[in-house]
Amino acid sequence: MASRGLPLYLATLLTGLLECIGFAGVLFGWTSLLFVFKKEGYFAEPWEQNCSHSSNATGPPDSKAQDEKFSLIFTLASFMNNFMTFPTGYIFDRFKTTVARLIAIFLYTCATLIVAFTSADSALLLFLAMPMLAVGGILFLITNLQIGNLFGKHRSTIITLYNGAFDSSSVVFLIIKLLHERDISLRASFLFLSVCSVWHVGRTFFLMPRGHIPYPLPPNYSYGLCSRFGTRKEEKKTAEHETKELQSKEFLSPKEENSGPGQPQETQQEPQEQQQQQQEQCSFRSCVLSRRFVLHVVWLSTIQLWHYLFIGTLNSLLTSLAGNDSVQVSAFTNAFAITQFFGVLCAPWNGLLMDRLKQKYQKEAKKTGSSSSTAALCSTVPSLALTSLLCLGFILCASIPVIQLQYATFILQVVSRSFLYGCNAAFLTLAFPSEHFGKLFGLVMALSAVVSLLQFPLFKLSPQNIAVYVSMGLAILLTLAHPFLVYRECRPEKTKPSVTP
Repeated sequence: MASRGLPLYLATLLTGLLECIGFAGVLFGWTSLLFVFKKEGYFAEPWEQNCSHSSNATGPPDSKAQDEKFSLIFTLASFMNNFMTFPTGYIFDRFKTTVARLIAIFLYTCATLIVAFTSADSALLLFLAMPMLAVGGILFLITNLQIGNLFGKHRSTIITLYNGAFDSSSVVFLIIKLLHERDISLRASFLFLSVCSVWHVGRTFFLMPRGHIPYPLPPNYSYGLCSRFGTRKEEKKTAEHETKELQSKEFLSPKEENSGPGQPQETQQEPQEQQQQQQEQCSFRSCVLSRRFVLHVVWLSTIQLWHYLFIGTLNSLLTSLAGNDSVQVSAFTNAFAITQFFGVLCAPWNGLLMDRLKQKYQKEAKKTGSSSSTAALCSTVPSLALTSLLCLGFILCASIPVIQLQYATFILQVVSRSFLYGCNAAFLTLAFPSEHFGKLFGLVMALSAVVSLLQFPLFKLSPQNIAVYVSMGLAILLTLAHPFLVYRECRPEKTKPSVTP
């Protein structure tokens, strides 16, 4: 990392963190916003609207038909949040950062304006606004994840930090709920979010690159305002050449890097042949058809389905456990949203774990002569396994019908979810070539989106049904096969050098 570029890198990091916390993942604060919508009488029958406006309670009476409509909105929005990451990932890879961010800003601004001018009479517009809000938010996240490339050895920590910030942004809808209880209208809150788009535009042109942030980072790399005033074409060409050289070194094992001019010609040609074969094998198609990719999709889809089902049905679950006491439901809704905010503090621990293990395994790889990329992949195994185990604890607590126990459920949910998405992004960066990251990230999320559609039929079965908890628990238990097989895949590479003389 160049010292003269450090202030620029830090400004990009901090403003990106603020963007993710304040805007990217607000959809997952749905439980708080749902409470406001119910109080305003959205999708309520006429007699329910009169009851909600005349009552002094903090929430309107529960309605199964109303809950189904809200559940369907969240199902569609969470589906679009994941499914659209594939085309948006392609746009990010093909048209680079500026175009992708301008699309995100357009979608996000339109969504917040639609919600601002929506009322109980035009509640159907939420079916349009919430998916747009989700797609705009995920594009903000995708364009910010590359900032980890600026910080080299701390790359995984930054990626997981941003994913944690994405989770924490659900607190925005809690703030809107609390402001609404203090007579600040829903329209005023969403108009403020719309006006913030001016800040997003400024950050796009001054603190983000037009293209992609390369990894490994070339010396004296600059972007944004600095590159517009100081970077010449010759400097850009030199930076691109240095990046390609660094990338080729990244793919070579330590033994191959040490091969010098004094060695036989055949020995010098071996790294070039191995590198060429490795590049041929690392096409996008081969990545998608690989076992590690398929298992990763199953791992993410299963755990994510339970998270989405829990968030989408939490209001109904709390209403049932609280015996329709709206004051208690409001208190537990606030507690859930507050615990969500601490996702930004939980996620970096996962990244730190992976970074430490990566450095440890790569040191061992230098001694044994094994591949450094395999050592990096092996560092994801504990995080993958820990995420599955945390989710098992989360579903166990949620299945016990005691409302006080839901505080523990909320804590396990936020830790599990922050580990899930941070681990997903970090695994894709370490297991596959960086040039395919946008497409692979999008494809993983798109495929998991198809599975997430199951949350609506599961809601129709009733989320309190013990069969739902048992089936989801068994499915999550099976996700432990993914880290086990990744470990099996890495182990032959580790043991291979010890056999050779």
